[in-house]
Amino acid sequence: MKLTLILSAALALSLGQLCNAQTTRTDPFGDYEELTDTKPHDGPEVWDKIVASPQLSWGSTDVRYSKRSIPSLQNKKHWQTKAWKGERVNAQAVLWTKTDLSGAEITVSDLRNGSSIIPASAIETSFVRYAMTDELSKDGTTGCGERYNKADWDSSMVADALDIINVRDIVARTTQPVWMNVWVPSDAKTGKYKGTLTVTGSNFSPLSLQIEIDVLNHTLPDPKDWQIHMDLWQNPYAVARYYDVPLWSKEHFDAMRPIMKRIAQTGQKAVTASIMHKPWAGQTEDHFDSMVFRMKKLDGSWEYDYTVFDKWVEFMMDDIGIDKQISCYTMIPWALSFDYFDQATNRIRFIEAKPGDAAYEDYWLNFLTDFSRHLREKGWFHKTIISMDERGLDVMKPTLEIIKKADPEFKISLAGHYYDEIQADLYDYCLSFGNEFPEKVLEERKKAGKISTVYTCCAEARPNTFTFSPPAEAAWLGWHVMAGEYDGYLRWAVNSWTADPLRDSRFRTWAAGDCYMIYPGNRSSIRLERFVEGIQDFEKIRILKEEFTAKGNKAKLKKLNDAVAKFTPESITPDNAAHMVNAARQVLNSL
Repeated sequence: MKLTLILSAALALSLGQLCNAQTTRTDPFGDYEELTDTKPHDGPEVWDKIVASPQLSWGSTDVRYSKRSIPSLQNKKHWQTKAWKGERVNAQAVLWTKTDLSGAEITVSDLRNGSSIIPASAIETSFVRYAMTDELSKDGTTGCGERYNKADWDSSMVADALDIINVRDIVARTTQPVWMNVWVPSDAKTGKYKGTLTVTGSNFSPLSLQIEIDVLNHTLPDPKDWQIHMDLWQNPYAVARYYDVPLWSKEHFDAMRPIMKRIAQTGQKAVTASIMHKPWAGQTEDHFDSMVFRMKKLDGSWEYDYTVFDKWVEFMMDDIGIDKQISCYTMIPWALSFDYFDQATNRIRFIEAKPGDAAYEDYWLNFLTDFSRHLREKGWFHKTIISMDERGLDVMKPTLEIIKKADPEFKISLAGHYYDEIQADLYDYCLSFGNEFPEKVLEERKKAGKISTVYTCCAEARPNTFTFSPPAEAAWLGWHVMAGEYDGYLRWAVNSWTADPLRDSRFRTWAAGDCYMIYPGNRSSIRLERFVEGIQDFEKIRILKEEFTAKGNKAKLKKLNDAVAKFTPESITPDNAAHMVNAARQVLNSL
């Protein structure tokens, strides 16, 4: 009877969450119609002057090309880049037409270097799709703040999502960007590889561009072996809502699998687990529920069910391969209200209590003691972190006392401001962008094997990964992590989808795109691909610094360190991220 009551109550909460969520959705795997861009654009009189239609040219991955205006391009037919073995490199082509095109399709050949090849199967090509975006705050200083009335914000359509639909009709007088991602095999032979990208269709002649990748004699490890501590928070509840499947069902896990594998390919280290109801007070379209069910029995004792928590962690660790850390949120939610199933009344109830209260300690001490037991039985204890974010010193201190009282070996994390008084108690400490650890503290943390990272959120006007942010800002972040000598980077959301994420990236409380970088249907984005570039750069820098240090090559080490040192919070401006990244990457690929 106990298990039936627990699971029935948990199911009621889950179904209630799905029923209360907004249901605006498009088939995640199907085609869809984009919203209308009302911004000024080139009219028919401008489009009709172009000498040929359609046209195809290489563009820049630093540019989001306008859909309804003619791109300013030099009709570049040959693209060249350098890459390490095992590295993913991106390119963007641009197709524009003054006539309707039917059945446009992208194909790419094998890339050949004599008898060696980079197979076409290692190359992904995508039509770039457009989503509605907005802007920074009116004073241009932040992306935070309520924006319930979308009409109050300057909105426009912006290129971002990388589609999974391979054949498209392209209407007259539009520009259609094409994204190409090449994952160079780790066993590729050094040398120059050449091939062709082609766009074909039923009513126009094939259009082709040349590809050339110079594969260097360096190897980037597989993402699972990257040393950067990547912590992008996953939201399984958003997937259940958008795919319209029951929480924690086989269909739910099947829907999440490709999305979570894409996250794993960023070098992701942490599983995001919620151990209470609404740890962030339902700030996203789909709130997080508790993955642990709590029951207060008739005799006043507590009993816990870890079925959902175990299924989620096992899926992420065993199936997806994200297995370094389990980040459990949170003991200090935004709203200090804590759920449990009351056996005496057969109802879900809530305790209102704050750190330092007797009721708070009773609720959490009992749970943490049993949680420690369960984690040790599963063999997960030393990977598990009791995690808090953006909480003050006044509530952190009594919370730390309870955690240590339950089990002094529990690891603890905090994302937020720097507090010298508690930093020694924090295994994983993540500072907000623009803050730094004292040099001596950072050295001590590294020696102790602790994790020290940095995060960005809506607060930063730049660098950021809003849908209107310059794409290079996403790559800039990886360089900044290295410049600040952080172990890694945290982002509070990677798939917390809005109500209509494929078409409209705007949200009610933050700048557009703040909630996600992966779209439904496992569609990547310009932002995510550029972000991964920055992470790869971090790893390449790390490998070269170790090599130059071991060999005593002071000249090359100084050249590399000088390039990295420029990526400080003070250095970035509204329009210089691309220049900074491109210049630094030239140095990196010359070493």
